[in-house]
Amino acid sequence: MKKFLWIGSLLLCIQTVAFAQRHTARDTVVEFSGVVLTADSLQAIPGVSITVKGQDRGTLSNEQGVFDIVAYRGDTIHFSAIGFRPKDVRIPLDLKGNHFSMIQLMVADTIYLPETIIRPYPSPEEFAREFVNYKFPDDKYEIARKNTEAAKLRILALTLPPDATEATQLFLNQQAQRISYAGQLPPQNIFNPLAWAQFIQAWKNGDFKRKD
Repeated sequence: MKKFLWIGSLLLCIQTVAFAQRHTARDTVVEFSGVVLTADSLQAIPGVSITVKGQDRGTLSNEQGVFDIVAYRGDTIHFSAIGFRPKDVRIPLDLKGNHFSMIQLMVADTIYLPETIIRPYPSPEEFAREFVNYKFPDDKYEIARKNTEAAKLRILALTLPPDATEATQLFLNQQAQRISYAGQLPPQNIFNPLAWAQFIQAWKNGDFKRKD
């Protein structure tokens, strides 16, 4: 009988301690929320990393700079963002209630880097060699000649859209052709003897054969 009473008392003590621990943990948990703003213009800062120091827990501020994280009394909350100085905030141990709100202001961090000179060549010897062997661009006459080559002009004619003058001339030509054939059928190449002669000659030359 005493053995059963001893076991029952032990189980009751264990349950009491567990309940007390759960009650204490519930009392120490704090919902930490707030908004992160710039210190100079009070603009919201999105994407701020908000972590609990010493623990693998954290969150990010949203587009309005608002954040919400669960921590304990006495925890240190670390705020960090690119372009701003980091900031640490400690939740008070004597906080009353389970909610802690604040407006966190962050100061812009300006970092001045040393001067860096970027050169195209790693050594003076290589620069001297490239300078001696450098091919200078053609003169204006050669550049004009290349720009007026027939092949290049054909490529430009196929790729470039018509300008205002060309578009107007094309429209006027179409209108003149439409007026000249008003009241009659326009001519068709199927009845053109010259077109048939060119077709027969191309057939004899083998222009329509498959070229493997």
